[in-house]
Amino acid sequence: MKIITWNCNMAFRNKAEFILKHAPDILIVPECENPDRLKFPIGIPQPSQIIWHGENQNKGLGVFSYSNYKLELLDCHNDNFKNILPIAVTGGKIDFTLFAVWANNPQDKDGTYVTQIWKAINFYSSLLSTKTILIGDFNSNTIWDKPRREGNHSTVVEKLNEKNITSVYHKFYSQNQGSEQHPTLYMYRNESKPYHIDYCFASEDFIKLLEHVEIGKYQDWTKLSDHKPLIVKFDM
Repeated sequence: MKIITWNCNMAFRNKAEFILKHAPDILIVPECENPDRLKFPIGIPQPSQIIWHGENQNKGLGVFSYSNYKLELLDCHNDNFKNILPIAVTGGKIDFTLFAVWANNPQDKDGTYVTQIWKAINFYSSLLSTKTILIGDFNSNTIWDKPRREGNHSTVVEKLNEKNITSVYHKFYSQNQGSEQHPTLYMYRNESKPYHIDYCFASEDFIKLLEHVEIGKYQDWTKLSDHKPLIVKFDM
């Protein structure tokens, strides 16, 4: 199974062909327009299923299946965490729970970004067990931790680790949180402002099946988006 997340920086319909060259089974696209506006050019692979959530019709969170995997948004979805979507994934060798993430909620006075994830993983704690993947734009990194703030990036990582859920990038490349060698964002598309803010966390049963993790290169993706894709392959 190949699962990819890429914040497309809007207008996904004009950029889909570039990420689809990597043949995802499941694709998570923050800043994606409403499916009613997705008019792909002729010759572009069509998804077998789409789940989309957002208030801005030009800029929401899209989850696409390009395989036999079936996607179902769970009834327990809490709209207070606007763009963190709990999805049941079936139809493959392993059924699992997918949390598609775009941590961005300006209306939450407690915190726009990582606080959303902190609240969500506590609310959905009972779902965070075996066969779980959380993937997307977390808009966070340990370098921005505020020591006395509940729910900073490091405490999110610790909470997930307690559930035996680990970042596949950090596992595959033997990296420490906050010291990543491969940026996923170049702020304002400026090569001198690199950050790592897109993640895939997976439960131990997926970690055992991890084959490869890749992050797109600056020169290949910067004309399309300020983010680079995170591409994860599991042996399943």
